Amino acid sequence: MYTYSEFDEAFVRKRVAQFRTQVERRIDGSLTEDEFKPLRLMNGLYLQLHAYMLRVAIPYGTLNARQMRQLAMIAERWDKGYGHFTTRQNIQFNWPKLRDVPDILDALADVGMHAIQTSGNTIRNVTADHFAGAAADEIADPRPVAELLRQWSTDHPEFQFLPRKFKIAITGSPNDRAVTKAHDIGLRMVERDGEAGFEVIVGGGLGRTPMIGKVIRDFLPKADLLPYVEAIVSVWNLLGRRDNKYKARIKITVHEHGIEEISRLVEARFAEIRPAFSGIDQDVLAGIEAQFAPPAFGDAGPMPTTDPGAGFRSWLDTNIAPHRRDDHAIVSISLKAHGATPGDASADQMRVMADLAERFAYDELRISHEQNVILPHVPRDALPEIYAALRDAGLATANIGLVSDIIACPGMDYCALATARSVPIAQEIAMRFDELKLEHEIGPLKIKISGCINACGHHHVGHIGILGLDRAGVENYQITLGGDGSETAAIGERAGPGFSAEEIVPAIERLIGAYLDHRADAEETFLDTYRRLGLAPFKAALYPETEARNAA
Repeated sequence: MYTYSEFDEAFVRKRVAQFRTQVERRIDGSLTEDEFKPLRLMNGLYLQLHAYMLRVAIPYGTLNARQMRQLAMIAERWDKGYGHFTTRQNIQFNWPKLRDVPDILDALADVGMHAIQTSGNTIRNVTADHFAGAAADEIADPRPVAELLRQWSTDHPEFQFLPRKFKIAITGSPNDRAVTKAHDIGLRMVERDGEAGFEVIVGGGLGRTPMIGKVIRDFLPKADLLPYVEAIVSVWNLLGRRDNKYKARIKITVHEHGIEEISRLVEARFAEIRPAFSGIDQDVLAGIEAQFAPPAFGDAGPMPTTDPGAGFRSWLDTNIAPHRRDDHAIVSISLKAHGATPGDASADQMRVMADLAERFAYDELRISHEQNVILPHVPRDALPEIYAALRDAGLATANIGLVSDIIACPGMDYCALATARSVPIAQEIAMRFDELKLEHEIGPLKIKISGCINACGHHHVGHIGILGLDRAGVENYQITLGGDGSETAAIGERAGPGFSAEEIVPAIERLIGAYLDHRADAEETFLDTYRRLGLAPFKAALYPETEARNAA
């Protein structure tokens, strides 16, 4: 993984020192909150419903044991003993005191981390496939390119005051685990005539106007990537709406001008700036790639043949993915224990995961956009010992990809923008299906919950999406069906009127009951069943009284 250079170290330390003086001026009253706001946002500090929140960047979701332990220390020393992992592969601390934030940033810098550009109208944390560098289906590890994009975009003088925030996601696999089609720019690695390049997607995004991105280049040579991305952002920076923040994202620009016109403008800008990229960017990339060499894999024996018990077998079924080496595996650690807050990990749990990474996983961890933690390289003969350690730490929930593996934003429990609670609804759904013991029978099913129209919980691309809204002071939950964040991406279809907080869990239960009744066989997933049958049978299950009246 990437290690800070002397330049990186000096850059981050200077930024922390600068912010320390700004905090001091805010505390002594020299700066008003309105004056301080743009300064704190440049350093990842939000003012939430009850307290400040610090969002820390975990570039492309990659960190090592030392960094994870430092996050645990920060959680205990300056927060309430836990951190919240997010859908942008970041971690948030929800309760820091303003006077402590510069010390937190210094502690992050001690281990090569920061909070720069995790907020504001800039290019945000570049996200990547959480199995990158390990997946059996991967063309190539996309993280060196993600790191190149991070370095290029950090404090880029042209792109510090964009019309709105800008998000880039990248995957090196034909199976999209990075939701590339719902990003401002999505990059999917492809091969043509033996050459690796990228399919470039623009104009995706969720929020109040969800859109699936459009392909602007079906094949872009790797050497052209950086100038081409710069051309896209340059065009949007000029065309993007600044009169209305709800229409300022590139998805609206693409929609208003059309992909053909945007493509024409981007190609013209690309032709103009491409000669300025003399190959230095590729030299930088080559140096970065050297830091992402695969681990020195040791030989691994087969798993022990003794019966490890039903819990371990269930965990193997759901939480283990194929590695590019047959004697290794990818382990997903669920942060979705039934009844827990999705994405939260205590300081003690962070240390357990750090220890396991150091002992068994070549000192690598990943954060997924689905708010779980990954050990990307694990010898198969170590799986029983890893499971036992996770079980003792409350981290061995066997539910990756199942009904209780719910993405949920912090909602009205924390966020000043939220219009409804998200976390309690996620907890209630998970607990209900744990009681019913149906999760494994139901099979793959992605439920995603957002507490407001901004869609931080990705509800639009959930197989079942739940959007919490305020209806005359009462929480109301709308359901969308058929969303998909994979390579077959789709925006979910609204099912009908919303449900109260008391009604939403029974509604989800009826919905899934209808799936079990209508699926062709146990191999047909919820999403496949929905695509085969359409909305009608699910709507009938959600609104039985309406359907009965219509039938009468």
